[in-house]
Amino acid sequence: MYKIILVTGGSSGIGKAIGEYLADKGYTVYGTSRDISKYPESKFKLLTLDVTNNDQINSCINQIINLEGRIDVLINNAGVGITGPLEETPEEEIHKHFKTNLYGPINMIKAVLPFMRKERNGLIINITSIAGYVGSPFRSIYSAGKAALDLISETLNMETKEFKINVVSIAPGDYLTNIPKGRFHSPVKEESPYKNSYKKGLEIMNKHIDSGADPKIIGKLVYKILNSRNPKKKYLSGSFIETLAPFLKFILPQRLFEYIVMKNY
Repeated sequence: MYKIILVTGGSSGIGKAIGEYLADKGYTVYGTSRDISKYPESKFKLLTLDVTNNDQINSCINQIINLEGRIDVLINNAGVGITGPLEETPEEEIHKHFKTNLYGPINMIKAVLPFMRKERNGLIINITSIAGYVGSPFRSIYSAGKAALDLISETLNMETKEFKINVVSIAPGDYLTNIPKGRFHSPVKEESPYKNSYKKGLEIMNKHIDSGADPKIIGKLVYKILNSRNPKKKYLSGSFIETLAPFLKFILPQRLFEYIVMKNY
């Protein structure tokens, strides 16, 4: 049913793991990167794309349509991290973050939907985050963007159902990727009232990523979704405690849950 796959942010991390796993399974995979010259040994075709640039989005989509005639699956994976006390996070960095993590996927979806509607077939997978379900200190902007993308997935699935287009979200926990290297984080300021708590929280966040799971697990999950006749609309993927946390949030008293989160950060 699905054959032609487009994965944004396919040059590293989760996107690369998804692309390689699906390519090994015989799918025709196109990935994207802002600078494809850095990845000459990619196991699947990489196209130049900055998801904040609408001209590049349309060029990328049209290039695949001209080559393959259709796009069966769009996997919105490209994203960046951001950390910091909300009070100290520069407004321009907040705007930049949402342009990549939220507006980018929205515009990718808007560009690909006409072609999927024409075929009356398609699957859109949005990579969100467990952080979009459970907020933690100093990740407010990141969590907000992922939570918004999750709700967009939920509502869009209802809008496109009549066109036989499925929309699914995958919310990973901590996986071993290079996201800390590309993440904007507000500097730890000596005079900041958040200095001690933010410094500790940043160290814990980095430690969680460094000890994260193999992103190939997400590749296997995507493969399972592609071969499911009736995929679920939301998937959580992470450690036991990570996948349990969103459920505990709605079961435990709010103050108790907040205490548990803060003890971990």
